[in-house]
Amino acid sequence: SHMKTRVTRLVLLSIWLAVLLFALLPVAGVGRYTLQWPGTWGFISTGDDAFAGSIFFASTFAFLGLSSLFVTMACNLATIEALVSRCRSKATASHSSKQWGRIATETLLQLLGIMCVLSACWSPLLITMLKMIFSHTSFEHCNGFGSAAQGSGLHKECNFFLTAVRLASLNQILDPWVYLLLRKILLQKFCQAASAVSKCSNNEWKERSITLSEEIRRTTA
Repeated sequence: SHMKTRVTRLVLLSIWLAVLLFALLPVAGVGRYTLQWPGTWGFISTGDDAFAGSIFFASTFAFLGLSSLFVTMACNLATIEALVSRCRSKATASHSSKQWGRIATETLLQLLGIMCVLSACWSPLLITMLKMIFSHTSFEHCNGFGSAAQGSGLHKECNFFLTAVRLASLNQILDPWVYLLLRKILLQKFCQAASAVSKCSNNEWKERSITLSEEIRRTTA
């Protein structure tokens, strides 16, 4: 059964409104954004117990993010399963079936690429946020350490959190490249280029081995 267009629009509109209301919670006094180390960017406060709703807003953000990851992966896996079953049912030698197989292969590769990029970009940040929330810590204290603590564990944790945020910001940049690069034509060109380079290196290695064996024969003679 297919969802009607009107129902789809209502569901999308409801999701957009819910996201907008959640983003406006700090304006209403629930949660807040604070300046993070090294003082050049701001993010959700995770360990300010004195501020009302800070833990609630941060934990809700992390749980919603992880839930979105799991739902996205489940939907992508369901789509991959449907494509595989459709390809098996269309396993004939006709031109249309070959074209369908090419499109299905590209879609499978793109879905797998999107899943990998999404998990790699967002999982470190969301898991780190939950870890800070449950341990009642915050990376706002990173602003307080000096240059003498550059090699300490605190400095490594602060750098890891900063790297996690940078990875999350890269997700929007990498997604279009996944759709662009994971195409069957480009992958075939890449495989052909890699095969040509491999053949050249193998031929060069064979020539060197032949030359070396001839030199050894000359020296022994």
